[in-house]
Amino acid sequence: MALDAIIVGGGHNGLTCAFYLARAGYKVRVLERREIVGGAAVTEEFHPGFRNSVASYSVSLLNPKVIADMDLARHGLTVVIRPLSYFSPVDDRRYLILDKDPERSRREVAKWSARDAERLQDFHTHLDGNVELLRSLLLKTPVNPAGGARDLISGLGLANQVRRMGLKGQGDLLDLFGKSAGDILDAWFETDVLKGLLGFDATIGNYASPYTPGSAYVLLHHVFGEVNGVKGAWGHALGGMGSITQAMAKACMGAGVEITTGAPVREIAIAGGKAVGVVLEDGSDLSARVVVSNLNPKLLFGKLVAPEHLEQPFKDRMGAWRCASGTFRMNVALAELPNFTCKPSQGRAEQHGASIVIAPSLTYLDRAFMDARIHGWARHPAIEMHIPSVLDDSLAPVGQHVASLFCQQFAPTLPDDSGWDEHRETSADLIIDTVTAYAPNFKGAVLGRMILSPLDLERKLALTGGDIFHGSLTLDQLYSARPALGYGDYRAPIAGLYMCGSGTHPGGGVTGAPGHNAAHEILRDLRARSAKHLRPKVGATAG
Repeated sequence: MALDAIIVGGGHNGLTCAFYLARAGYKVRVLERREIVGGAAVTEEFHPGFRNSVASYSVSLLNPKVIADMDLARHGLTVVIRPLSYFSPVDDRRYLILDKDPERSRREVAKWSARDAERLQDFHTHLDGNVELLRSLLLKTPVNPAGGARDLISGLGLANQVRRMGLKGQGDLLDLFGKSAGDILDAWFETDVLKGLLGFDATIGNYASPYTPGSAYVLLHHVFGEVNGVKGAWGHALGGMGSITQAMAKACMGAGVEITTGAPVREIAIAGGKAVGVVLEDGSDLSARVVVSNLNPKLLFGKLVAPEHLEQPFKDRMGAWRCASGTFRMNVALAELPNFTCKPSQGRAEQHGASIVIAPSLTYLDRAFMDARIHGWARHPAIEMHIPSVLDDSLAPVGQHVASLFCQQFAPTLPDDSGWDEHRETSADLIIDTVTAYAPNFKGAVLGRMILSPLDLERKLALTGGDIFHGSLTLDQLYSARPALGYGDYRAPIAGLYMCGSGTHPGGGVTGAPGHNAAHEILRDLRARSAKHLRPKVGATAG
């Protein structure tokens, strides 16, 4: 049977898109260059007996509709909520805890500032109106400024949503898209560690200072999720993030999707101005009615689509597409849990189940970015550490543990023209030493480590520039402009070619939303073509 759709890239959005197309009755094949599907959401053994999520490392943004439609729980996915939200060590004596219980968070912040403790809930309420607007847009195709009546109606609906927010809400929305996270947090709070902890979310996957205009949106991007019905919560997928994409793969195969691994694509086949299939690196040709890319747009249009098929303005846009998340990712195998000087423990304690954030102030975060601009990496990196083995004993031998370290800021390209292969071990040592400054036993507990510099992220996972979001989340690369004005509706500037990855709305993170939305538009087009094909010619009868 001829293929209806080829999906290039078996990451979570590619699998999501494939599922919806197959469920609608279309013949779909997913092509993945690696020997395992999942993209950045995979689990691998990195030291004998120790397994962990490779790149993405926490669950919150995965859309509830996608989870339900794909019946991921039935296919083996279980997510547990972290027992404590955040633990941020400051020095040998002091730390800050934020908990999912608002009253406990208030008490913990009150140890630092009574004023900030009273303002904390108001701050979250301040964000909530904008979060709800964002949530309402996640599973909707962005308005195409060059579109027709349908886009006009959608645009009017969005304008009406914003109108209902009132002038105060509209002003808050404008601040979140136009101001820096640092400016907003400085206006709300006086406690350095609280501002650093909240500001860290604005730098996750964002190669920028928390005082960079527009960084407030990145903060917002990380709080719109939910886990097990609890809004704003973050959790752990038992078995690591690979359990998400393995469950998705089972759902796809149950719907009839054919998945082929070890099948890198060399180019998109285009004939008569239309995508008609792909050519694999081994020279094989595969044909389909439509081709769907789950790749970074810069990779798709820079390497897989021949330049003669693109207009110059679009090529210029893709040439300027910014891919720089400033991320350095590590997994470490541990003989024992870290023992923090500021909150010592004998064995497991509540802080080990938290997101452990080393970002004691906005100044710390700002200097980290400035260092990376000058030296190539932060001399004092911002670090988020999870120890998922305290929640999931399948990841490490009994009595031992694994830790995920997500680190900022590390330049995608080093300023002295040296390469990351030359400096990756030095940077990894620096990260270990940074954690050890707060937990003196940490360095001695490390049994093995997986190191992923920005270059390693690109080589291993096809994350261009090491960008975990497939493109920076800046105002000019969001919504209808993701990846370009006129092409934010998941349709490429070539007929029959579509985009379903994180380089489309609503952007990065393990959400499934781009895959869901792209499938919706592809189905609309496939059904329209079928209806046109079946429509009787003038003078004929319908039979």
